[in-house]
Amino acid sequence: MKTKNKSEKKIIKPVDVKLVKELWSKSWTYIKTVVDVVREPILILDKDLRVMTANESFFRTFQVELKDTQNKLVYELGDGQWNIPALKKLLESILPKNTFFKGFEVIHEFPVIGRKVMILNARQIHFKEDTTLETFPPIILLAMEDVTEIMLVAETLANHANYVETNLTKQTHKLEIEILKLKKEINVLKKKTKTK
Repeated sequence: MKTKNKSEKKIIKPVDVKLVKELWSKSWTYIKTVVDVVREPILILDKDLRVMTANESFFRTFQVELKDTQNKLVYELGDGQWNIPALKKLLESILPKNTFFKGFEVIHEFPVIGRKVMILNARQIHFKEDTTLETFPPIILLAMEDVTEIMLVAETLANHANYVETNLTKQTHKLEIEILKLKKEINVLKKKTKTK
């Protein structure tokens, strides 16, 4: 019976390139299918932050076409609306540091669709450590949620609450003045009745 020597190196079997390509092709089809059924706009970025593809919701939301999106750096899309230093820092740290982010807010006047408030979330798609899958290219999912209407409703409610509060404060102040006047009149009447 052989015992393993700690100094022995692990023997790695050669990877079947054809198998890896087939696995990647099937995985890519699966990823694109899942991404395409999501309601929120999503970009799939490669390791250089170039757009590999986008879902139908992205094209519909931003009214752009595949030719204007695919293979472009995320920072070059549209009129450069994603070229934000803080976003750049977050995106560029995902792969090397294996990080992710949620809730990054972008407010921008987009071409064609106008002013939008978008919440961005991004995460690397990675596989459990497996020597056959390590050859898969690293990719990042960048999901966008349009919260423009929600923000407008919240702003409207806040404005209405401020309006109501201001009016209540004015009405309360007027009532306090009237109450003081009435107290004075009552005191005057009391004094008059006492003197009689």
